[in-house]
Amino acid sequence: MRREERLTRRKDFETVYKKGRSWANNLLVLRALPNEVGASRYGFAVGKRLGGAVVRNRVKRRLREGARLTPVRDGWDIVLIARQHAVDTDYHTLRRAMEELLARAQLLGNGREEA
Repeated sequence: MRREERLTRRKDFETVYKKGRSWANNLLVLRALPNEVGASRYGFAVGKRLGGAVVRNRVKRRLREGARLTPVRDGWDIVLIARQHAVDTDYHTLRRAMEELLARAQLLGNGREEA
């Protein structure tokens, strides 16, 4: 995932948390907010309560790969927050959970649609 496709600054995360809408299931929480960038950007939050660095990084890698392969409408800042059950879940189940949340948020698309 290229740097332009990621949320990296704390301020960007805080804006999505404060102003964005939220959808959740037992594995993930999705927060989304329209942006003016024109492209969708992702941020991933995996708290220390989920486990050590190895566990947290494994969950983030799985989320990044799922986000890379899932087409999303352009023009959104999206933060995916992992819940405790995400630690024990395989990649395919995690990706299905992510796609379910994106569908509920009506963000699934071919990546070229206007928001």
